[in-house]
Amino acid sequence: MTTDLNGDPAGEFSLDLGEDRTLLLVDDDEPFLKRLARAMEKRGFLPETADTVAMGKAIAQARPPAYAVVDLRLGDGNGLDVVEVLRERRPDCRIVVLTGYGAIATAVAAVKIGATDYLSKPADANEVTNALLARGEALPAPPDNPMSADRVRWEHIQRVYEMCDRNVSETARRLNMHRRTLQRILAKRSPK
Repeated sequence: MTTDLNGDPAGEFSLDLGEDRTLLLVDDDEPFLKRLARAMEKRGFLPETADTVAMGKAIAQARPPAYAVVDLRLGDGNGLDVVEVLRERRPDCRIVVLTGYGAIATAVAAVKIGATDYLSKPADANEVTNALLARGEALPAPPDNPMSADRVRWEHIQRVYEMCDRNVSETARRLNMHRRTLQRILAKRSPK
Protein backbone atom coordinates (compact mmCIF):
# COMPACT_ATOMS: atom_id res chain seq x y z
CA MET A 1 0.00 0.00 0.00
CA THR A 2 1.38 3.43 -0.93
CA THR A 3 1.01 6.55 1.18
CA ASP A 4 1.03 10.23 0.27
CA LEU A 5 3.28 12.86 1.85
CA ASN A 6 0.95 13.13 4.85
CA GLY A 7 1.14 9.42 5.61
CA ASP A 8 -2.37 8.79 4.31
CA PRO A 9 -3.17 5.74 2.23
CA ALA A 10 -3.16 6.78 -1.41
CA GLY A 11 -6.39 6.33 -3.33
CA GLU A 12 -8.45 5.08 -0.39
CA PHE A 13 -10.62 8.14 0.23
CA SER A 14 -14.39 8.04 -0.05
CA LEU A 15 -15.38 11.67 0.39
CA ASP A 16 -18.73 13.14 -0.57
CA LEU A 17 -17.51 15.94 -2.81
CA GLY A 18 -20.67 16.27 -4.87
CA GLU A 19 -20.78 16.27 -8.65
CA ASP A 20 -18.48 19.27 -9.12
CA ARG A 21 -15.08 18.35 -7.68
CA THR A 22 -13.13 21.30 -9.14
CA LEU A 23 -10.60 22.84 -6.79
CA LEU A 24 -8.51 25.99 -7.23
CA LEU A 25 -5.24 26.12 -5.26
CA VAL A 26 -3.51 29.52 -5.11
CA ASP A 27 -0.12 29.67 -3.37
CA ASP A 28 3.29 31.08 -4.31
CA ASP A 29 5.20 28.33 -2.46
CA GLU A 30 5.69 25.99 -5.45
CA PRO A 31 6.76 22.82 -3.58
CA PHE A 32 3.84 23.18 -1.14
CA LEU A 33 1.42 23.89 -4.01
CA LYS A 34 2.48 20.77 -5.94
CA ARG A 35 2.37 18.57 -2.83
CA LEU A 36 -1.08 19.84 -1.84
CA ALA A 37 -2.40 19.41 -5.40
CA ARG A 38 -1.27 15.77 -5.45
CA ALA A 39 -2.75 15.06 -2.02
CA MET A 40 -6.08 16.69 -2.91
CA GLU A 41 -6.22 14.81 -6.22
CA LYS A 42 -5.86 11.54 -4.26
CA ARG A 43 -8.86 12.64 -2.21
CA GLY A 44 -11.01 12.93 -5.35
CA PHE A 45 -10.69 16.63 -6.12
CA LEU A 46 -9.82 17.97 -9.59
CA PRO A 47 -7.17 20.57 -8.69
CA GLU A 48 -6.03 23.50 -10.81
CA THR A 49 -3.12 25.57 -9.50
CA ALA A 50 -2.10 29.22 -9.65
CA ASP A 51 0.92 30.90 -8.09
CA THR A 52 -0.13 34.56 -8.39
CA VAL A 53 -3.15 36.71 -7.58
CA ALA A 54 -3.51 37.58 -11.27
CA MET A 55 -3.52 33.92 -12.34
CA GLY A 56 -5.92 32.98 -9.52
CA LYS A 57 -8.34 35.76 -10.51
CA ALA A 58 -8.15 34.74 -14.19
CA ILE A 59 -9.02 31.12 -13.37
CA ALA A 60 -11.79 32.24 -11.00
CA GLN A 61 -13.28 34.39 -13.79
CA ALA A 62 -12.98 31.78 -16.55
CA ARG A 63 -13.71 28.55 -14.64
CA PRO A 64 -15.04 29.26 -11.13
CA PRO A 65 -14.43 26.10 -9.05
CA ALA A 66 -16.63 24.44 -6.42
CA TYR A 67 -13.75 24.57 -3.91
CA ALA A 68 -10.74 26.84 -3.38
CA VAL A 69 -7.71 27.10 -1.12
CA VAL A 70 -6.09 30.52 -1.31
CA ASP A 71 -2.90 31.73 0.37
CA LEU A 72 -3.30 35.15 1.96
CA ARG A 73 0.06 36.68 1.03
CA LEU A 74 1.24 36.19 -2.51
CA GLY A 75 4.13 37.74 -4.40
CA ASP A 76 1.89 40.04 -6.46
CA GLY A 77 -0.72 40.97 -3.84
CA ASN A 78 -3.34 39.77 -1.41
CA GLY A 79 -5.15 36.44 -1.81
CA LEU A 80 -8.35 38.05 -0.52
CA ASP A 81 -8.66 39.63 -3.99
CA VAL A 82 -9.04 36.11 -5.40
CA VAL A 83 -11.63 35.29 -2.71
CA GLU A 84 -13.71 38.33 -3.76
CA VAL A 85 -13.70 37.26 -7.42
CA LEU A 86 -14.63 33.69 -6.46
CA ARG A 87 -17.51 34.94 -4.32
CA GLU A 88 -18.80 37.11 -7.21
CA ARG A 89 -18.53 34.41 -9.88
CA ARG A 90 -19.61 31.44 -7.74
CA PRO A 91 -21.38 32.27 -4.46
CA ASP A 92 -21.57 28.60 -3.41
CA CYS A 93 -17.78 28.07 -3.67
CA ARG A 94 -16.27 26.63 -0.46
CA ILE A 95 -13.14 28.73 0.20
CA VAL A 96 -10.37 28.16 2.72
CA VAL A 97 -7.82 30.93 3.28
CA LEU A 98 -4.43 29.49 4.16
CA THR A 99 -1.53 31.54 5.48
CA GLY A 100 1.70 31.45 7.39
CA TYR A 101 0.87 34.82 8.94
CA GLY A 102 -2.02 33.83 11.20
CA ALA A 103 -3.71 36.79 12.84
CA ILE A 104 -7.20 37.20 14.17
CA ALA A 105 -7.79 40.42 12.23
CA THR A 106 -7.01 38.81 8.87
CA ALA A 107 -9.10 35.77 9.75
CA VAL A 108 -12.08 38.03 10.43
CA ALA A 109 -11.48 39.92 7.17
CA ALA A 110 -11.28 36.65 5.21
CA VAL A 111 -14.54 35.32 6.66
CA LYS A 112 -16.31 38.66 6.15
CA ILE A 113 -15.62 38.65 2.42
CA GLY A 114 -16.73 35.07 1.99
CA ALA A 115 -14.11 32.54 3.08
CA THR A 116 -15.57 29.37 4.59
CA ASP A 117 -12.63 28.80 6.92
CA TYR A 118 -9.15 30.06 7.75
CA LEU A 119 -6.15 27.84 8.48
CA SER A 120 -2.61 28.71 9.51
CA LYS A 121 0.35 27.01 7.85
CA PRO A 122 1.58 24.42 8.22
CA ALA A 123 -1.76 22.77 7.47
CA ASP A 124 -1.85 19.27 6.04
CA ALA A 125 -4.18 17.94 3.38
CA ASN A 126 -6.48 16.38 5.99
CA GLU A 127 -7.03 19.73 7.72
CA VAL A 128 -7.66 21.43 4.36
CA THR A 129 -10.10 18.70 3.29
CA ASN A 130 -11.98 18.86 6.60
CA ALA A 131 -12.26 22.65 6.33
CA LEU A 132 -13.49 22.47 2.72
CA LEU A 133 -16.11 19.81 3.47
CA ALA A 134 -17.33 21.08 6.87
CA ARG A 135 -21.06 21.68 6.78
CA GLY A 136 -23.74 22.95 9.12
CA GLU A 137 -23.52 24.57 12.50
CA ALA A 138 -21.37 21.88 14.15
CA LEU A 139 -18.69 23.36 16.33
CA PRO A 140 -15.16 22.61 15.20
CA ALA A 141 -12.97 20.42 17.36
CA PRO A 142 -10.80 22.34 19.82
CA PRO A 143 -7.38 23.16 18.40
CA ASP A 144 -4.46 20.87 19.16
CA ASN A 145 -2.27 23.88 19.86
CA PRO A 146 -4.43 26.74 21.27
CA MET A 147 -2.97 30.25 21.48
CA SER A 148 -1.30 31.21 24.72
CA ALA A 149 -2.68 34.08 26.79
CA ASP A 150 0.32 36.18 25.72
CA ARG A 151 -0.46 35.46 22.07
CA VAL A 152 -4.15 36.41 22.53
CA ARG A 153 -3.10 39.71 24.15
CA TRP A 154 -0.62 40.39 21.34
CA GLU A 155 -3.29 39.65 18.70
CA HIS A 156 -5.71 42.07 20.39
CA ILE A 157 -3.07 44.81 20.49
CA GLN A 158 -2.27 44.21 16.80
CA ARG A 159 -5.97 44.39 15.86
CA VAL A 160 -6.47 47.71 17.69
CA TYR A 161 -3.21 49.03 16.18
CA GLU A 162 -4.47 48.20 12.66
CA MET A 163 -7.89 49.74 13.41
CA CYS A 164 -6.10 52.96 14.41
CA ASP A 165 -4.24 53.00 11.05
CA ARG A 166 -0.96 52.11 12.81
CA ASN A 167 -1.06 55.26 14.94
CA VAL A 168 0.85 54.39 18.13
CA SER A 169 -0.49 57.30 20.20
CA GLU A 170 -4.13 56.61 19.31
CA THR A 171 -3.68 52.86 19.92
CA ALA A 172 -2.09 53.50 23.32
CA ARG A 173 -4.97 55.83 24.26
CA ARG A 174 -7.61 53.27 23.25
CA LEU A 175 -5.84 50.47 25.11
CA ASN A 176 -5.29 52.70 28.16
CA MET A 177 -1.58 51.93 27.93
CA HIS A 178 1.54 54.10 28.06
CA ARG A 179 2.80 54.88 24.56
CA ARG A 180 6.36 53.69 25.25
CA THR A 181 5.09 50.40 26.66
CA LEU A 182 3.06 49.90 23.49
CA GLN A 183 6.10 50.73 21.33
CA ARG A 184 8.14 48.06 23.15
CA ILE A 185 5.38 45.48 22.63
CA LEU A 186 5.08 46.33 18.93
CA ALA A 187 8.84 46.06 18.44
CA LYS A 188 8.93 42.46 19.71
CA ARG A 189 8.10 39.32 17.76
CA SER A 190 4.74 37.70 18.35
CA PRO A 191 4.66 35.20 21.25
CA LYS A 192 3.98 31.52 20.50
